[in-house]
Amino acid sequence: MKSISKLLVVFVLASMVFVSCKDAASEKQEPSVAVETEAKDEKISEPEAAVKVVLNANLATEDDLNALGLSADIVSQILEQRPFLNMKDFSTILQSEGTEELYKKVFVPLNLNTTAEADFKMIPGVGDRMAHEFEEYRPYISVKQFKREIGKYVDENEVERYLNYVFVPVELNTASDEDILALPGVGKKMAHEFDEYRPYVNLKQFRKEIGKYVDDKELKRLERFVYLKSN
Repeated sequence: MKSISKLLVVFVLASMVFVSCKDAASEKQEPSVAVETEAKDEKISEPEAAVKVVLNANLATEDDLNALGLSADIVSQILEQRPFLNMKDFSTILQSEGTEELYKKVFVPLNLNTTAEADFKMIPGVGDRMAHEFEEYRPYISVKQFKREIGKYVDENEVERYLNYVFVPVELNTASDEDILALPGVGKKMAHEFDEYRPYVNLKQFRKEIGKYVDDKELKRLERFVYLKSN
């Protein structure tokens, strides 16, 4: 009888240990499932927040343009005829190449202060209302101002997307480094040169000084981004 009682006690204890171990193992697995789910959610949401970069037609390489699926003839014309000083000249070359979809990938940035309101609608996703808002806040004196005003109507990612398609021209003698660096294709070295030769007395001086560092085509492209206040 005592032997049977001892066996029962041992059996009960063993069962309790087994159940306890099973629960502990279950608890350890649950957090890892939650972490994995969070990680998946993070990966899904990340691309949605990314802002796609649109190629600048005046700066894209031959390989960049070929990757868009353009014909060899169109690519050759783009490389030969640039810099394009306005979007209409560029669109003429594209002809029937499916411009609506192409403009999501390649574009010539529009001057926010001089572009006709109707031409802003060439920007993918910009309709009558937003084209009007672009024009409404002229003259723009900085990209910061554009972000602030247009940010009243769309979220931050959409504002950043618009910056692929537009620029704010800078006054050569007063523009901040931040505003100069916001110009398409202008890096720190060129921004330094812009500043180095201040004060500019006319655009002829700008061409002379900046022409020491770039060729005629690039100088022509840069000139459309700048102006001088009238005395």
